[in-house]
Amino acid sequence: MLIVLAHPERASFNGGLADVAKQSLQVAGHTVELDDLYQEGFDPVERASHYAERVDDHYFAPLTEQRAHYERGALAPDVQREIGRLEWADLVIFQFPLWWHAQPAILKGWFDRVLVYGGLYSGSRRYNRGHLRGRKALCSVTTGSPEQAFMPFGRAGNMAEWLWPIHSSLYYVGFEVLAPQVSYGIQGGGIRYQDESEFRDQLERNKTAWGGRLSGLFDEPSIPFTGWEDWDKNGILQQTHPMRWRL
Repeated sequence: MLIVLAHPERASFNGGLADVAKQSLQVAGHTVELDDLYQEGFDPVERASHYAERVDDHYFAPLTEQRAHYERGALAPDVQREIGRLEWADLVIFQFPLWWHAQPAILKGWFDRVLVYGGLYSGSRRYNRGHLRGRKALCSVTTGSPEQAFMPFGRAGNMAEWLWPIHSSLYYVGFEVLAPQVSYGIQGGGIRYQDESEFRDQLERNKTAWGGRLSGLFDEPSIPFTGWEDWDKNGILQQTHPMRWRL
């Protein structure tokens, strides 16, 4: 199992949740690797200099270079390492704070560089035919605002909508995506929703809830997505498919 941690402070609450996950899964008998992107100095910026054997030295086409370098086994060492970790793990947990309604830049860049075209996906190897099918993924996310703010009519907007692009990207490369673990109201920067002692108690309750969930992850159903068998030749959900008629 793999935990991908994207927080610049190892002693943060996000770091603590990563530790809870690692310890709980190890106690359950699993082999767990912690992938701390900041600590390892992962470069999140896709750039021409990552590709030593360019197909075109005059024009940088990322998808072309990704595919060619994957096929040659010539991807940058950090990307090869991350792909190896993904292919090894049967469960991947992404631990990160929600910053500006998305994952931190280092994790977004990880998606850009690691989920390489021609290797982890192609035109025919996507969605439920994706390279990583049979594996599960889960996002453990922290937010500053309380849960009420992230309800469908809350001031911060529906959390399901904010996480949808990440969940969709994971499904795109074949993962079965589990419901996220969201820890709300992780106050900071001088903003206070409760006094310090209540806040510390809440953090411990969050850790306990997370630890309690981990043992049963493999029994949980995944978020429903449609797949190739559900679409017509134009990629449109068929008229008779039940999910077309949900509100």
